[in-house]
Amino acid sequence: MDDRFNTAAGWVLFAGIVALGSSIASGMYFHAGSGELPEGTEPGYFVQGEESDAGTDAGPDLGTLLASADATAGEAVFAKCTACHTIEQGGANGIGPNLYGTMGKAIAGHAGFAYSSALSEKGGQWTWENMNEWLTSPRAFASGTKMSFAGLSKPEDRANVMEYMATFGGAP
Repeated sequence: MDDRFNTAAGWVLFAGIVALGSSIASGMYFHAGSGELPEGTEPGYFVQGEESDAGTDAGPDLGTLLASADATAGEAVFAKCTACHTIEQGGANGIGPNLYGTMGKAIAGHAGFAYSSALSEKGGQWTWENMNEWLTSPRAFASGTKMSFAGLSKPEDRANVMEYMATFGGAP
């Protein structure tokens, strides 16, 4: 072995020990992991201005999202749905019903498909609002539905899918 190698290895080992010691010391100083604040302090800071709903991140409303929705982008997102659904006119039912002309029609109203009782009992029409709620979380919209899809978390994706579906007729 070369003396230079031993010297370099020693410095690397020394740097690791210093980093570990610094981490431990800073954790003790800042009370890391305890979640407690020093006495007399509160989390965050106050900014003067208008009050807002700080806890809610509602984002843009559905009308704004639909106004800027892109059917082409919706087609790409709808690809997830094609494992169970068809959307072409006269298309066959799969695991899920054919979705041609669904927008504006009765919920659970596609003839020839056996819907779950949870969805059949829901009633109403597939309005933009209902479809948005359904696409967000089918189980939250109709608890007990047979649909196993978790939903689309991004509001833009939901708006794009609805716009794509509307191109296949029936949009309210």
